[in-house]
Amino acid sequence: MTMLDPGERAARGLATQAEVTGLPATAPATLIEESWRDFIYAEVWTRPGLPRRPRFLVAMATAATCGLEEARLDGYVRGALKGGHLTLAELREAALHLGVYSGWGNGGKLDRAVSRVAEELGLPPAEVPPICPEPWHPQARNDRGHAEFDKVMTFPPGPPATPFLEGINNFVFGEMWCRRGLDEPSRRWITLVGVCESGAEIPIRSHIHAAMASGNCAGGEMLEFVLQYGTHAGWPKASRIQAVVLEMIDKVAKGLPWHG
Repeated sequence: MTMLDPGERAARGLATQAEVTGLPATAPATLIEESWRDFIYAEVWTRPGLPRRPRFLVAMATAATCGLEEARLDGYVRGALKGGHLTLAELREAALHLGVYSGWGNGGKLDRAVSRVAEELGLPPAEVPPICPEPWHPQARNDRGHAEFDKVMTFPPGPPATPFLEGINNFVFGEMWCRRGLDEPSRRWITLVGVCESGAEIPIRSHIHAAMASGNCAGGEMLEFVLQYGTHAGWPKASRIQAVVLEMIDKVAKGLPWHG
């Protein structure tokens, strides 16, 4: 059996940390900092089963929602921009999407981090289309929301019979998911962090199923997502999500719906 070299792992962790955060990495001073270098950066971020772009999206979303310090969140934003994994305009869209699925306060945390890093890097403001620049017909937005929900969730919605359901149909799907400044697979990863953090059973199960049933996310990528999510959210939360992902991989493979 080949022996693993701790020195090689430490070097790989420092190199990956520098790439992920966009800043030179320094040697850890404490045990928890050492675990960031030797496990999170050296082992998790270097795994080939999930590309860097979704890893950045998951990391930023969990950093904003799980109480990580600003420096960690800023580091992910900086690394994503400097590495060319996400544009400034895409990050503005990501902040809006996170606001819907994790609350506007958490979306604001990400948005402010994007602003700080953009100023630090001397980037010009991102050109993003406004939410809704022209007058619209309520029925047209309603119909657009129904169609987008059906496409995203892979099953038709029910009637928006309450103010909350109207908000989901009219804004979440009728406006936000229709914005093409951030691709659908990228929106999936942010959504998954939001629903996993919510602890709400129906959104967790339905969105994990839809991510794979839509073809946006492969089963192996979803398993990698659980590991990436768990590094910030913690193993107990991730263990629950792991069970749902395994169940939904089986259901999607058999052509079964998420419920029942």
